Amino acid sequence: VQLVESGGGLVQPGGSLRLSCAASGITFSIYAMGWYRQAPGKQRELVAVITSDGSTNYADSVKGRFTIARDNAKNTVYLSMNSLKPDDTGVYYCNAALSRPYAPNYDYWGQGTQVTVSS
Repeated sequence: VQLVESGGGLVQPGGSLRLSCAASGITFSIYAMGWYRQAPGKQRELVAVITSDGSTNYADSVKGRFTIARDNAKNTVYLSMNSLKPDDTGVYYCNAALSRPYAPNYDYWGQGTQVTVSS
């Protein structure tokens, strides 16, 4: 299983970035896909998640600025980030999770991509 993130970088406050996470080795369409981030000295936190049926959920701190989307044909999940703030700085990780009753759970992580918001 591989989750490969891309699209991170340095951006000024108020700017935009789009992160991508390409998955392989899993039946992508049945997994919930999420983006997490970890700032220096802080715990990893959930940013956004999209379920297999397309339902989404966001951290309060990013609501109205970030959008998560998935393309099952491309086995890819995206995170569009607008109006970026310095507090959005961190390493962004892609997660694939599968939880079903009476069956094993699966949880995979990408290697992370750095997002730095600074002037």
